[in-house]
Amino acid sequence: MEIARLEGYLAWEAEVSAAARDAKAFAAQFPWLSPGERESLEQAYAAERLRYAEDVVDRAVERCRQLAARYREECRGICARWAAVCLSVAFGVVLLAVVPFALRP
Repeated sequence: MEIARLEGYLAWEAEVSAAARDAKAFAAQFPWLSPGERESLEQAYAAERLRYAEDVVDRAVERCRQLAARYREECRGICARWAAVCLSVAFGVVLLAVVPFALRP
């Protein structure tokens, strides 16, 4: 679990770095902006990109939760069916073992 958290942290930090890098590249397209305006544009661009990335992660997490719940339910159903089959087979074997002795004169 800790490795997954570390992996998530590193992935998010990479996204933050990429957002900052791309924000600088985007703002560089507008050479007429003052340094303050360029910095504001970079901050707004990076913030919007990180908001979008956060939304994507949130949707992925929610989908994973939905799938996990669905698979747990399906697994319970499969286990219940297998238990019913095993009990039926065991009951059949017991009947086949008992019936010949019960039919003896």
